[in-house]
Amino acid sequence: MSHQTGIQAGNDVKDIFASAKAGDQYRVLKIVIEDEQLSLGTTRKASKQWDKEYDSLVLPLLEDDVPCYILYRLDSTNNQGYEWVFLAWSPDHSAVRHKMLYAATRATLKKEFGGGHIKDEIFATTKDDLNLSGYKKYLTSQAAPLPLTAAEEELRQIKLNEVQTDISVDTKQQTLQGVAFPVHKDAVAALERFRDKKINYVQLEVDAQQELIRLCSTEPTDLKDLPMRIPKEFARYHFFLYKHSHEGDYLESTVFIYSMPGYKCSIRDRMLYSSCKNPLVDMVENKLQIEIEKKLEIDNGDELTSDFMYEEVHPKQHAHKQAFAKPKGPAGKRGGRRITRPPVEGEEED
Repeated sequence: MSHQTGIQAGNDVKDIFASAKAGDQYRVLKIVIEDEQLSLGTTRKASKQWDKEYDSLVLPLLEDDVPCYILYRLDSTNNQGYEWVFLAWSPDHSAVRHKMLYAATRATLKKEFGGGHIKDEIFATTKDDLNLSGYKKYLTSQAAPLPLTAAEEELRQIKLNEVQTDISVDTKQQTLQGVAFPVHKDAVAALERFRDKKINYVQLEVDAQQELIRLCSTEPTDLKDLPMRIPKEFARYHFFLYKHSHEGDYLESTVFIYSMPGYKCSIRDRMLYSSCKNPLVDMVENKLQIEIEKKLEIDNGDELTSDFMYEEVHPKQHAHKQAFAKPKGPAGKRGGRRITRPPVEGEEED
């Protein structure tokens, strides 16, 4: 809507607009609303590069309690001529009626001047937003990418960590699925002590910010205490020395547990823990020479009962497979067996 307030440009404004757009004489035009029309407040001519005289020309034109419009010419051009910055000044201390009047008339001024000449448009209530530093901050913010929602950011992280599948003669592919974050030295030392059976439990976490796998806990843990070590809100890796008897023999089996409490964790955490798991297990088995008897994935520590752990480490073997048994016929006396045949030629059918 071009004339929402009914205010239009006076002849002086139309004339100065035509002159300013036609050459490089003017640097600044100040436009105000007087007598129910857009009027020319003042002009300033160019004498230096645009950024060298910006503050000295613009700031003195800003009154503390009166709104105004300022058009400032840059040294850059487009296909219509020089480019201009449109500054809409509406100080906090100005009257509400004036604020509303200038806000509703802004579209009219842009239409009269020509939107194709305006490169940037800034609305401000403080001088810090309209000085040269404020204008440069505005340019920086405009050049920055739009902020992402939490879901978009997690999706971006997933895409950044995806294994590329483009195949050619010169490409090298990632053969071990996952992201190989380095393991912190404290975590490595704890795993070595676990290997030497000086401790019986190690808990690790993924530090996404530092891209490390860090040590969380080495607290002595019995099987009955193990469910309490599983966090209900966060994912973790666990190495547990399962001490038990099997068929009369005493055994100590290393069990690796990957705990992920379902969708309580973010997409990013689920992706990172899932991706880091295989490289971590590979390092523990091949470099630290820790034989992992069983690998488990759980979402709740309550699953880790004595029976569950035993059956996972020593699954039942089915030595004999039962053969398929043909079901018996119906019980009771059956009628005589009936034989049917097609009639012989010359015999009559009943």
